[in-house]
Amino acid sequence: MTLSGVAAGSDETAGKISGRVEAERFAPYYTRREIDHAGLLRGRGFEIAWAKDPIELFFLHIQGSGILRLPNGTRLHIGYAGQNGRPYRSIGRLLIDEGKISQSEMSMTRLRRHLEEHPEQRDEIMAHNESYVFFRVTEAGPFGSLNVPVTSGRSIATDSRLFPKGAPALMYSESPVLDGAGRLMGWRPFVRFVLNQDTGGAIRGFQRADLYMGSGDDAGAHAGYMNSPGKIYFLMLKNPDRPS
Repeated sequence: MTLSGVAAGSDETAGKISGRVEAERFAPYYTRREIDHAGLLRGRGFEIAWAKDPIELFFLHIQGSGILRLPNGTRLHIGYAGQNGRPYRSIGRLLIDEGKISQSEMSMTRLRRHLEEHPEQRDEIMAHNESYVFFRVTEAGPFGSLNVPVTSGRSIATDSRLFPKGAPALMYSESPVLDGAGRLMGWRPFVRFVLNQDTGGAIRGFQRADLYMGSGDDAGAHAGYMNSPGKIYFLMLKNPDRPS
């Protein structure tokens, strides 16, 4: 299993169909390109806030919830409210397949740097992922798919079709060691108990799990490098159907 890091919760889309009604017919909902670049939702009053960094906004969509820092210093919690029904498509896999980033060096930090260094390619790369998340303002957070707050270093996200929701687990993996400037210095083994509290459109299969690293710049830096092999053992009742 590969363990990735996230700095916020993710979405719950399994088993749901999303779309829109057009001329009395059900049609697929707009894609990321149609929403962000063609502006098909502009002028309808749906906006919560405007982000100055499109790359940060893109990763907020992948994470599914987060905290907005407004110009007056106010911090606004936002969480997952819905999704456009389009399948998640990894832009990391796209860049690996195109030979722009090698498999061995791929991480969220490396992916972010590529987008920053190639602004002329940025919008086209991000449009490859047609999945688009809609947000709502929350009192606190971030929340996982079970609608309870996730805990830094203790909440994981897995494929909800395969793993028991809310179950405790024992995790073995490695975490990145960074210097004061946020550069990767090495890896540190860790073992800890975690709770399976989240899922997401990008989290599919037995081989993928995300560990919530927390919020803020430091958590984001660690999450950006987190891409480590590991093992997770879920703790389940033995013979749960047997009367006690």
